[in-house]
Amino acid sequence: MMPTDDKSLNNWLENSGTIAVIGCSDKKYRTSNQIASYLKNAGYRIVPVNPYIVEALGESAWPDMQSLPDDVDVDIIDIFRNRRYTAEMVQQVVEWADSRNKKPLVWTQLDVSSPEAKSIAEEAGLPYIENRCLMVEHKRLLG
Repeated sequence: MMPTDDKSLNNWLENSGTIAVIGCSDKKYRTSNQIASYLKNAGYRIVPVNPYIVEALGESAWPDMQSLPDDVDVDIIDIFRNRRYTAEMVQQVVEWADSRNKKPLVWTQLDVSSPEAKSIAEEAGLPYIENRCLMVEHKRLLG
């Protein structure tokens, strides 16, 4: 089921505790950092995923999803990468999810999704949100 209606989105947001942010920056002026900071302040555990940083928002960063420790239970994966990389990122999420027997919500920020990425998520049975800002939706539904 794709959580496209407000009730489904609200349910995901209320019942999620941990959000992995692929492409999270350690630079405060970057949108990925600002949105991750907002989500952290809203009570979520943020797991930065970026091979080029050591930490962001006081949290250890991981180079990719497969590097996450087994005890990190991710509910939502928010992707902040150029759309040319999104299919590759979603494929990595699918492999991670399969290896952990998880079905996280894959969230692609504005202008990040691609038809290939969406298809990969859908074929794997992962819920997928495209071209919506997680912070905006959180504020609208729960703020």
